[in-house]
Amino acid sequence: MITWRWQFTLAFIAVVALPAFSQMERRDKGVFVTPHNEFMDSLKAEAARFRTAPAVSRKDFRPDFSLVDAPRSIREYTQVWHQPPVSQGLSGMCWCFSTTSFFESEVQRLSGKKVRLSELHTVYWEYVEKARRFLEERGHSAFGEGSEANAVTRIWKKYGVLPLDAYSGKKSGQKVHDHEKMYAEMKAYLDAVERDQAWDVEGALATIRSIMNHYIGEPPTTCVVDGKTMTPKQYLSDVLRLQLDDYVDVMSSMQQPYFSMAELEVPDNWWHSKEYLNVPLDDFMNTVKGAIKAGYSVCIGGDVSEAGYEGHAGVGFVPSFDIPSAFIDENARQFRFSNATTQDDHGIHLVGYAMKNDKEWFLIKDSAAGSRNNTHPGYYFYHEDYVKLKMLSFMVHRSAAEEIMKKLKS
Repeated sequence: MITWRWQFTLAFIAVVALPAFSQMERRDKGVFVTPHNEFMDSLKAEAARFRTAPAVSRKDFRPDFSLVDAPRSIREYTQVWHQPPVSQGLSGMCWCFSTTSFFESEVQRLSGKKVRLSELHTVYWEYVEKARRFLEERGHSAFGEGSEANAVTRIWKKYGVLPLDAYSGKKSGQKVHDHEKMYAEMKAYLDAVERDQAWDVEGALATIRSIMNHYIGEPPTTCVVDGKTMTPKQYLSDVLRLQLDDYVDVMSSMQQPYFSMAELEVPDNWWHSKEYLNVPLDDFMNTVKGAIKAGYSVCIGGDVSEAGYEGHAGVGFVPSFDIPSAFIDENARQFRFSNATTQDDHGIHLVGYAMKNDKEWFLIKDSAAGSRNNTHPGYYFYHEDYVKLKMLSFMVHRSAAEEIMKKLKS
């Protein structure tokens, strides 16, 4: 039996000791940690090493560029005025960067104005037109990143052009153009449209534009120049004052009749333009040489995948173990185009010339990354043989092409 004394004692202990016991309870705290399992990671790494074939060291066969007797500096070239080289970043915009640079030089040549134009305004609307044709032709039209020089004149006629400071296509703080995700998203969307046969042209174009608006922003409908607000078309007509019909595209192909207008049969001519004056190779080269010596620059495009083309050396030439200079003719050129070793890889801007050992070298302004790895960043030095064998077409003002224009068949 518990007496009242023991009951009182136990109650007293409970009342007095309870706070002490409570104070002794553990209070844990939580923190955020990154889960990790080092042993599992080591297992995965070992399994990956076992699954992956050993890396094979690959080397390209190249000429010894230290033996190439090329000009060493851009100061050796007689140059036409041009804006400094700019980078196209991670994009397939060489066609627009080179042609825009060409027209900047043309504006200065014709009026003395030094302008810097927006490449991305042209690129934006070119994607719209590519998508439109893809939709209207039910998927039977190419939708890629590339295009041709005369796409710029076609887009400018329809949509006009903007100065660079009105529309750069970059977000605030963005230093490098990066179109990889944007293009992939547009391409995937159009592939889905084709798969589902959902050919709502205007609705699909609205989606294409919304994708571009997210990545590169929507182009403005006006710009302000010298205090005056104007549309892109007004900027073209009132400020640049370029007559776009005064520019001619020239190619040299044995596949079509000479001195006739024909199609440049390459994928980047996705709208199948037949507005190329096809001329013999000698006329092709003489026009390029005559133009640059007369103070005209030339927008030019062709293949840049040869052994004699290397960014660290900053030159493009044809090594003798490929084909000796004396054998570079229409047949050698056509052979390479027909077997697809010459393709339409790249658009560049020819802005100068120099003579060395009785051969001409051309100063090439280039927006691609490869041109940034040499002692003359942003430029290549092309030997005339490289242009003769590997360049497929060029654009120039018609007054620099009068001789071949006279021979054009009606």
